[in-house]
Amino acid sequence: MIRRFPLLRSANDLAALVNEVGFVPFFINEIPGFSIEESTPGELWFEEGADGPWEWKDRTIQGAGCAYGKFYRGRAMYISREWFPDFCNYRRDGYDFEGFYNDGHAGKRDKRLLDALAETGPAQARDLKRQAKFDKDERRGFDGLLTRLQMQTFLLIDGIEYRTDRFGQRYGWGVCRYATPEQRFGEGFLAEAYEREPKESGQRILEQLHKLLPDASESALAAVLGKGPS
Repeated sequence: MIRRFPLLRSANDLAALVNEVGFVPFFINEIPGFSIEESTPGELWFEEGADGPWEWKDRTIQGAGCAYGKFYRGRAMYISREWFPDFCNYRRDGYDFEGFYNDGHAGKRDKRLLDALAETGPAQARDLKRQAKFDKDERRGFDGLLTRLQMQTFLLIDGIEYRTDRFGQRYGWGVCRYATPEQRFGEGFLAEAYEREPKESGQRILEQLHKLLPDASESALAAVLGKGPS
């Protein structure tokens, strides 16, 4: 297995890497070595009592102050606070959500979910379904709705919440808490990037990716950048 990043043994290692390079996918992908999966010792994955990448998620999100979500081909990727505004500007094509919706680029379910999130603040999926008053039919494909909004950067994972036992020890799989980037980072977070044309933001990101991945193909780098301005 190829390892492009330094060996990762802790959430602190991962947080430092995210802030250093800007873009860190969770899983193996078409660019060899460009993932946490390839940079972490095998014994830290799914081993009983191991403290590995699955357990590091919340500590990395909070420790790095970064964005985390399904940003790369519908799969998880960390993006540093430095680079996420340009990433949003490019992926959103310079829109805020209201403009995006009014111009016909988002559906009514999308709007109801984000309106519910505005009312609740950061929340788990089950609470958003309830707040948005989605009926049984509307709840079908809900995971796909969450993924699409993350790919468009109108939604991210703000943290991971765990159940705890009577001794205060957490157990079970963590549950994602969702938020908008504006809720996580503040309403003015995107202002500087939004002064640029979306294509300029995209070019800035490609230049960073070229430095990080000099031997990757143009098509592979374009996949990391994703769909943006038409």
